Amino acid sequence: MSPPAKRLVRTLYVYTFLDDFVLLYPVYALLFTDTGLSVAETSSLFVIWSVAGLVLEVPSGALADSVSRRLLLFAGPLLAAAGFALWVIFPSYWIFALGFVLWGVRDALGSGSIEALVYEELAHTGETSRYAQVMGRAASASMAATAAAIALAIPVFAAGGYPAVGVASVLACLLTAATALAFPEHRSPVREAGDDGELSYGQVLRAGLAEARGDRRVLHGLVLLATVTAVWGALDEYVAFLGIEAGLPETAIPPVYLLVWAGATAGGLLAGRARRLRARGFGAVLAAGAVALAGGALSGHPAGFVAIAAAFGVFQLAGVVADARLQDSITGPSRATVTSVAGLGTGVITLAVYGVYGAASGLVSHGLMFALLSVPYLLVAAWVIIGRRARAAAEPEPAPAA
Repeated sequence: MSPPAKRLVRTLYVYTFLDDFVLLYPVYALLFTDTGLSVAETSSLFVIWSVAGLVLEVPSGALADSVSRRLLLFAGPLLAAAGFALWVIFPSYWIFALGFVLWGVRDALGSGSIEALVYEELAHTGETSRYAQVMGRAASASMAATAAAIALAIPVFAAGGYPAVGVASVLACLLTAATALAFPEHRSPVREAGDDGELSYGQVLRAGLAEARGDRRVLHGLVLLATVTAVWGALDEYVAFLGIEAGLPETAIPPVYLLVWAGATAGGLLAGRARRLRARGFGAVLAAGAVALAGGALSGHPAGFVAIAAAFGVFQLAGVVADARLQDSITGPSRATVTSVAGLGTGVITLAVYGVYGAASGLVSHGLMFALLSVPYLLVAAWVIIGRRARAAAEPEPAPAA
């Protein structure tokens, strides 16, 4: 790997780790409860958070194609820091709502921006074949940060309460913003220039949406990435319920989460090797993950979580590979805009999974719900293997090895 690429990769790993090393994550629900919020009010805050991110997803992607992506990656964590500080200093429903809006803006500014920046910087050094490996390891760094934050939050909260975890979280956000300034950034030349030599925001947005809609390979790549990423990401929120249903004591739930995250982390680390899978192999891997998810969930035994961890690892791996292949298929000047369309699709599917799970939770067991939600992966696997159109999205020519 060339020295410029090594600098990029080191900065990326530090950035993604710090971005999720937020000690408030494990305890903010307790903060809401201690402030007097009801379950319904807390749920409404999650809706505000989701809607803010979805509404701004694609517009922020076009912004990332119009201005410095490094600047957006710097600004996003500062907004999160402001929100977390407000939560701890002035805890109330409307302050929490404002914090979630700021958090949603932060998520939108980063979604699409970081993928586009990393891919184009690797393209600048002729090393795009390393993209899946790099982003898989970055995803693993993010998960490791989440686990570390959970472990550290317990003693910090015991020692200093919400002010202590709040200060630690704000500090992590500030360090994340500072790290963003170390990213290299070489923008690709635009294809359609205005009078000032650059595309306007509107031109960037239209170009990105046109490519997402009009290029079959890109469109299929967007559908594949959104579906593969969203379903297991939503199911992760229900692992605790599945564990309790399997007879585990509450004290065993955190180790179960660590097991599941370990599986997903391993999947990210293996993504580089899976980059060259052909359509049949990629579909077979997805199908194997679906079978492992359903079998583990329906087993009703604690050992079933090993299979679920393996399934989550497969889905993490598949998501990173799908992202890499989507990036390979984008040819226009609006890379971040196109990538943000995938983020929008992921958000919509995630909300749909939440809705379906909530509506059916009183009718079927958690194990059966997990098994039913493995079906989309079987359908996607069949689509990738059998469909000619899907093959164009799932199996572009592999990039030459660096």
